[in-house]
Amino acid sequence: MSLIYYVTQIQFEYGAVRLLRSECDRVGITRPLIVTDAGVKAAGVLQKALDALGDLPHAVFDQTPSNPTEAAVRAAVKTYQDQRCDGLIAVGGGSAIDCAKGVAIAATHEGPLTRYATIEGGSPRISERAAPLIAVPTTSGTGSEVARGAIIIVDDGRKLGFHSWHLVPKTAVCDPELTLGLPPRLTAATGMDAIAHCMETFMAAAFNPPADGIALDGLERGWSHIERATRDGSDREARSNLMSASMQGAMAFQKGLGCVHSLSHSLGGVNPRLHHGTLNAMFLPAVVQFNAEAESVRKEQRLQRMAHAMGLQSADDIPAAIRDMNARLGLPTGLAELGVERDWFGRIIQGALADHCHKTNPRLATAEDYEGMLVASL
Repeated sequence: MSLIYYVTQIQFEYGAVRLLRSECDRVGITRPLIVTDAGVKAAGVLQKALDALGDLPHAVFDQTPSNPTEAAVRAAVKTYQDQRCDGLIAVGGGSAIDCAKGVAIAATHEGPLTRYATIEGGSPRISERAAPLIAVPTTSGTGSEVARGAIIIVDDGRKLGFHSWHLVPKTAVCDPELTLGLPPRLTAATGMDAIAHCMETFMAAAFNPPADGIALDGLERGWSHIERATRDGSDREARSNLMSASMQGAMAFQKGLGCVHSLSHSLGGVNPRLHHGTLNAMFLPAVVQFNAEAESVRKEQRLQRMAHAMGLQSADDIPAAIRDMNARLGLPTGLAELGVERDWFGRIIQGALADHCHKTNPRLATAEDYEGMLVASL
């Protein structure tokens, strides 16, 4: 049986952040903790959210790291409890939103955060007690504002997924204006993250035609606008389409992801300084090539349908087109440029095989397959 669920309330338009106070009222949040990071605060984006809240009492946690950690979740939970908060507003990229989801669990559930990780059988333990969350994305990448999952580095160093429909934000306030100041490199990396979500979930074998349609449309929007948004950050049409691609990728990936993400999650745990979206961009060509042999991909002509959405002549053109796009966007040419070394491969492969995305790839990868993908991406 396939579970098909769409998904939450979305406010999408330029200037939508002005609706933040009314959304708090609708959700029933009277004293929110705002979870953000130092960069969002320094860029003045946090202040726009605070202005929209007006005189609503609130607290701020602005120390989210670039890859959220269990330690950061604990620190934010302390602020949440000390300030007697009753809900959360995440203002930032996927890291801030995922950190807030960790707080939504840890502030309302007993025991260590790891107890609620997906691969530990923790999803059913996440209940309706999870603190209500409103998400305000400031990048166009993870789509965490409409997703049921969070990725957090726990105390033992593993980068784990936490998944529950109770973690889906009650509202996603998608305001492309908040992304206009995003630097080119970050625009490119987060944009490729969104494109990876659309491509990988479309290749996943699960039956979910609505997700497939949303993913294909998101891929077309993201692929055709990422260069414009990267080259000219003030291009409002490009920014809007890239934010939509990000949202659509996450609406679709309830269907499942695959080897791109099992590898990037694992490598991100080995070296937390590496950017998730950049890693996805590095792994995409090799994984697309690997998945070309999957029965479901061939039978349903999924690569050819993606090629059409990308304006390419043939499915065979996809891996090279992704590499060319990465180069035009100024992203690295491969993992070696990021400092990844071959002697890391054992740990990366071990983590990938254990990752929650591993089994939803349309073709089940072995350790040898993962090694081949790593070599091809190096």
